[in-house]
Amino acid sequence: MKTIESPITGIVLRIDSSVGEEVSVGQVVIVLESMKMEIPVEMMERGKITEIKVMVDDFINEGDVLLVYESL
Repeated sequence: MKTIESPITGIVLRIDSSVGEEVSVGQVVIVLESMKMEIPVEMMERGKITEIKVMVDDFINEGDVLLVYESL
């Protein structure tokens, strides 16, 4: 299992993926907000999401785990 961590401190604005979904490279899976800017979090490799660790409006710190996935 691999994880995607938050690149910034901010708030979870939107979750664009779901558990069990197969995602591709470059696909936006979560959108964060920091200082009124939207920061898309993209997949760096193809995978299948196994767990989403955050919810919309959660405050997150840089390095917090956002989701867990397995490589395909």
